[in-house]
Amino acid sequence: MSSKKTMRHKPDFDYPIMPPLSDEAAVKILDFLQGVMNDFENRYFAQIQRYYDERSRHNLIQASLFEEAGDDPPF
Repeated sequence: MSSKKTMRHKPDFDYPIMPPLSDEAAVKILDFLQGVMNDFENRYFAQIQRYYDERSRHNLIQASLFEEAGDDPPF
């Protein structure tokens, strides 16, 4: 057996212990969560888009500041 460990992202919060579910229950819960997520994205799309656009614009401005500083290396 391989002793390779895969890296997993640790969430910022602890998940509750998940009980075992039947196949049908798992699918119903998944459908519900996807519906909530879809409704959330539809309701807050403009705000979410604005958030990412502002950060993208900030990164572009920062990059252009370094380019305008000249071609001389800092050291």
